[in-house]
Amino acid sequence: MLRAGRAPPFFKKEVLSLKRFWKMATVACDDGRFTIRLDGRKMRLPGGPALCLDSEALALAIAAEWQAVGATMSAEDVPLTQLAGTAQERVARDRAAAVDALAKYARSDLLCYRAEGPKALVALQEERWQPWLDWAAARFGARLIVTRGVMPVAQTAHAVAALRDVLGRLKIPVLAGLGTLVPATGSLVLGLAVAEGALAPEAAFELAFLDEVFQARLWGEDDLAASRRAAVAAEILVASRFIRLNDAVADAPS
Repeated sequence: MLRAGRAPPFFKKEVLSLKRFWKMATVACDDGRFTIRLDGRKMRLPGGPALCLDSEALALAIAAEWQAVGATMSAEDVPLTQLAGTAQERVARDRAAAVDALAKYARSDLLCYRAEGPKALVALQEERWQPWLDWAAARFGARLIVTRGVMPVAQTAHAVAALRDVLGRLKIPVLAGLGTLVPATGSLVLGLAVAEGALAPEAAFELAFLDEVFQARLWGEDDLAASRRAAVAAEILVASRFIRLNDAVADAPS
């Protein structure tokens, strides 16, 4: 099982740290696409090309990120920029690799790995998780197999192929957003549900950390774990917002 918060290498984020050298971050339209201007100069990605966006709403949100930073900045200050750069420089250039990285979660979806006890947690997982596996079966024709404990369970070739087919027909921004959503939740099913607007990002976070929060309430909270969950929750919200700003709802089967 691929654990929540551990991103596949293809979607690894760029390291960014620099001093602010601009006064104004604005948006310009060039041949129907939108660019970010820092004091009139086009913002460029690590690979060299200018960041070009199809969504004006996303461009305005990215400009706002850069306008809001202080004297120094890091990648955490501009998460939408990071996702937009990933979409343009990585996903668009190698769509197949993006699909491969995400499709691995079809074989190890968090929702398929249930606790053996206590009974209250077993019942809670059944109540909260099973409806989303049923949703994936009805929506995509992918009936995933559930197991108890952490030993791997072999999913059917049909279910894996069905989810891979869905990924293969998604738009570039959705794949980029899923590159954060899926590792953060540990679930391809939850990621797709958020991308389609069927599940709120806040609810996806709660489902992804259902067992951890249950144990914390039972045995007491760990400050480090709580801090990590808060960071993951923020990532899920940003990725969901990125997809919405792109107005890129999945082209999945009806």
